[in-house]
Amino acid sequence: MAELTFQTEAEKRFTPFLDELLGTSREKIHSVQVTGSALTEDYDPKRSDINSVVVLKEMDLKFLRVLAPLGKKYGKKGVAAPLIMTQDYIRASLDVFPVEFLNIHWVHRTLFGDNPFAEIEVKPSDLRQQCERELKVRLIGMRQNYLSASGDLKILAEGFVKAFSGYIPLFRGILFLLGQGIPPAGMAAVLAGMEDKTGQSMETFREILAARQGKKKFSMDELHLLFENCYTTVETLGRMIDEIPV
Repeated sequence: MAELTFQTEAEKRFTPFLDELLGTSREKIHSVQVTGSALTEDYDPKRSDINSVVVLKEMDLKFLRVLAPLGKKYGKKGVAAPLIMTQDYIRASLDVFPVEFLNIHWVHRTLFGDNPFAEIEVKPSDLRQQCERELKVRLIGMRQNYLSASGDLKILAEGFVKAFSGYIPLFRGILFLLGQGIPPAGMAAVLAGMEDKTGQSMETFREILAARQGKKKFSMDELHLLFENCYTTVETLGRMIDEIPV
């Protein structure tokens, strides 16, 4: 994986949030990690959230009371509400959320404290199960979004764009399951890797990525075709993952 760089604009927006967090609760915090697109060239200050993980020494609900007011202040700057967890929670949840924890493991930087994500291991069987489940959930989501849009072009297009970011962590998990090793961080590289490892065209997802980046707008006919192609690809991937012996 290429070296991860905290994108300049993302760091500029996140640093005051981190400073305020440590100023009020340093003694309760084990570590703070930034993760996701803020560490890659995919980061777009106009569209991307800055995602982070705050690991507490022990779960403290009063910490959430301190954190909550910061959401309104920093949410306007693209700083998403951090994931809150403890080291015990991480250890006890690797079998339940292997995709999420592997993605943090692969794409993160520690900004404060020790790094609890440096050495984590998941069972291939747990990863396969979650990948298969997530693909099936996305099939349901696509069907429901297609129906609920009721032929509204804007709603249908937004549904595809909003769902896209969830595919990239899932695809990294699939690549790892298929023997890719450490998957790439960048979205385009992940799609290229998926094409190489699965033999499935990822052109549909490239079109959605272009729409997410504001580089493409769909006609209604294109959206109907996009739905069919995306659905068929995810369905095929689901069968492929189901057949992986682990």
